Amino acid sequence: MSRTLPAGLAVTARVPASTANLGPGFDSLGMALGIYDEIEVRTTDSGLSIRVEGEGADDVPWGPSHLVVRAIERGLESVGVWADGLDVVCRNVIPHSRGLGSSASAVVGGLAAGCALAAKFDPDLAVDADRLVQLASEFEGHPDNAAASVLGGIVVSWTETAADLVVGEFAAEPDPGRVYRAVRLDPHPSLHPIVLIPEVRSSTAHTRGLLPDTVSHGDAAFNVSRAALAVVAMTQRPDLLLPATCDRLHQTQRAPALPLTTAWIARLRAVGIAATVSGAGPTILALGTSGFPAELREIAARDGLRVVEPGLAEGVLVG
Repeated sequence: MSRTLPAGLAVTARVPASTANLGPGFDSLGMALGIYDEIEVRTTDSGLSIRVEGEGADDVPWGPSHLVVRAIERGLESVGVWADGLDVVCRNVIPHSRGLGSSASAVVGGLAAGCALAAKFDPDLAVDADRLVQLASEFEGHPDNAAASVLGGIVVSWTETAADLVVGEFAAEPDPGRVYRAVRLDPHPSLHPIVLIPEVRSSTAHTRGLLPDTVSHGDAAFNVSRAALAVVAMTQRPDLLLPATCDRLHQTQRAPALPLTTAWIARLRAVGIAATVSGAGPTILALGTSGFPAELREIAARDGLRVVEPGLAEGVLVG
C-alpha cells in the first residue's frame, strides 16, 4: 500500500541535455551536454499546478499528461509513495525536437525529483543511478539519451533479457522483460563538443521510420569497429575522432529528411572536423579539441544555425 507524502516537501532537479549515437553507436553511445533544464517540485495538500517557462512553454500540455508530471508520478510510484498534490515549475532551456534529448531530460528530471521527494520523506527509499537509468529508459524505449542525462560524461548503454545472456541448447525462453544498463566513461580532457542547432524541428518517429529493417553484414561489421574506435577516440585518442565517427547504419538513410544537416556534416568533415547527426537530428554534433572556426560560424549563422559550445556535463543533480 502506498504511503502519502506530507505537504511542504520540495526539491529542485537540474538535468543536462544529451546527444546520442555519436556517429556509429546507434542507440548505444551517448554524451551529456552542458545545456540544462530545471524542475522545481513541491508537495501540496491537493491538486496539480504546473508552470512551464522557456522552451516548449507554448506547445506542451500544462496538466497531468505533461511528461515531467508523468515522470514525477512514476518516480513516486516506483518506491511506493504518493502525493495528494503537486506544484511543478519547469524552466526549459534544452531545445525541443532538435536531437538534444529534451524528452529524455524531462523524464530523468521528473523521475529524479519524484524519487528525491520520497527520499526526503524516508531516506531508506533513496534510488540509485542504475535504477534511474532503468526507469527513464522504460519511457524512452532505449537508454542512450536517458543514461547520459543520469550519469553524465560519455555513456555506453545496452539492453538485456534473460535470453540474451545464454546461447545454444541452454538458452532461456524469450523474456519480455527488458533490463536497461549503462556505464559512464570519462572523456578525454581535451574533448570539446559543439552543436549547430537549426530553427527547424524534426520528428524522431519520422526519422526512425526511414531506417531499414535489415542491414548488410558488411555494414554491421563496419559500425561495430567504428563504435569500438569511438570509445577509444573520445576517452584516449581524440586524434582518431574523424574515422571513429563514421557510420553506415542510420545517417545516410535519414539524409533525405535532413538536407541542411547532411550538407553541414559533409562540409565539416571535409575540413577535418568530426561531425555527426545529434540523435535523430536535425542538430549537428561536432567533436574536436578546439573551438569552432570563426569563418564557419559566420556561414552557419547565414544558414540559420545557432552554434553552441556547451561543454560536457555531469549527470542530473537534485537539491
